[in-house]
Amino acid sequence: MSVPPQLERAHLIGIGGAGMSGIARILLARGAKVSGSDAKDSRAFLSLRAQGARIEIGQRAENLGEPSAVVVSTAIKETNPELAAARERGIPVLHRAQALALLMEGHRVACIAGTHGKTSTTSMLTVALQHCRLDPSFAIGGDLNESGANAHHGEGGIFVAEADESDGSFLTYSPSVAVVTNVEPDHLDHHGTPEAYTAVFTEFVKRIQPDGLLIVCGDDAAASALGEQAGMRVQRYGRTVTGEDDARVLDYRATDTGGMVRISLRGEEILVPVAVPGEHMALNAVAALLAGIELGAPVDGLAEGLGAFGGVRRRFEFKGRAGDVRVYDDYAHHPTEVAAQLRAVRHAAGSGRVVVVFQPHLYSRTKTFAAEFAQALSLADEVVVLDVYGAREEPQPGVSGALIADRITGAGVHYEPAFDRVVPLAADLVKPGDLLVTMGAGDVTQLGPEILAELDRRA
Repeated sequence: MSVPPQLERAHLIGIGGAGMSGIARILLARGAKVSGSDAKDSRAFLSLRAQGARIEIGQRAENLGEPSAVVVSTAIKETNPELAAARERGIPVLHRAQALALLMEGHRVACIAGTHGKTSTTSMLTVALQHCRLDPSFAIGGDLNESGANAHHGEGGIFVAEADESDGSFLTYSPSVAVVTNVEPDHLDHHGTPEAYTAVFTEFVKRIQPDGLLIVCGDDAAASALGEQAGMRVQRYGRTVTGEDDARVLDYRATDTGGMVRISLRGEEILVPVAVPGEHMALNAVAALLAGIELGAPVDGLAEGLGAFGGVRRRFEFKGRAGDVRVYDDYAHHPTEVAAQLRAVRHAAGSGRVVVVFQPHLYSRTKTFAAEFAQALSLADEVVVLDVYGAREEPQPGVSGALIADRITGAGVHYEPAFDRVVPLAADLVKPGDLLVTMGAGDVTQLGPEILAELDRRA
């Protein structure tokens, strides 16, 4: 597969990010010349440099060289010195979604969208197709545990991509197969209102190829409504669906390592093993199964691949054990995600307690959903709430982790805004048999190994 002419010499600003590093990986595999920069070093740089990428730490105009295009994400501000220099020199600037759309050309494209579950569903579909020896190209917002990679240039004619609605950039894609797992207001800092957020999914559905397939979760009212309004071929999945071509969930049974979901599809019952815990993950697996069938993969092979799925980095990722305490890390950063994951964690904990170290992500999300976060976190036995990880946002007066901590009921609550005090506090809280999970989309992920080290030191 050739390199799109626009990307033959691509410079990626923020190349260490999940989306940008994936684009770089695919470009390098296709033989493009890739350069990039980021504010700080990243573990992603080792493999990119090994493949030939030129990467600079720190962002300066002289880093550009002579690229055919500069690729940016929404997070890159116009004041960035490299972006400003590219504008001044008349170098074409592409959003990362535009670059990814160029890489999709010539493939049969499957896009996975939704407020929650898109990374896991995209990953499940990718691994299941790999198990069927179809070697898809893929771009995912997380690293597969099987390969440690978030993207790959495959030799097959299929391209699987996570479609990000946060900034509306998924409207660049025109898939032949699209999954919408659910639609629930989020990213209101960009979209403004819940109505505007929902509307962008309506526009996404219009981007599906005329002979394509839309797959929606029938148990989610907003996703189901998208299907009703689509005016195209639609397939639903869930417990409440009744259509002849729909995948109805008959039963879900949790196991020690994951679960087993039994579905009815076109008059046949199919058992789908799920290697990660939680009924929400089982629904994701069913969505991946339907997409894989539409892409031409055999049902049996897809089911075997889903059963072998090893998970995604930061999606209930096992970090280690210290004594009789297990530590996991999870990316959940929306109240619905937090609640779904804690229900799954509760089963995994068995007779032990669930201890959560939670870091709110974005001031706008914390302000909007403080009560909902508190209700979700109340499913745990002990909760440590950190201060807000602002990411791209500036602090807002009166918005802190205390907004959530003060509303939690039914659990032990500890608000700790000092990051360096969280590890000893967490180590004080856990008891033998407990399961501790660090949770959030920010740098809370760093704390799991440190908590394990502290517990080992105390032992």
